[in-house]
Amino acid sequence: MQLKDEYIAIRVPKDIVESARIPEREFERVARIELAIALYARGVLSLGQARRLAKLSKWELLEELAKRGVERHYTREELEDDINFAEE
Repeated sequence: MQLKDEYIAIRVPKDIVESARIPEREFERVARIELAIALYARGVLSLGQARRLAKLSKWELLEELAKRGVERHYTREELEDDINFAEE
């Protein structure tokens, strides 16, 4: 049985979108990235979860984190994966 993703929507008042000085058509994309990075930085989301929320590839998200000076949370499992990959 395959589970379907469930979603929630956040309603943002139009005046806030306008005051953000982000084109309306770009606002959702920018908001997703900013929320994902903020929650990742606080340790609320894993890298994979943040990537999914932001709708970015792993490398795109890592680039966005670096631009903002957000340190990567590097787990033991990720380290072991990287070591195994390097040894291949």
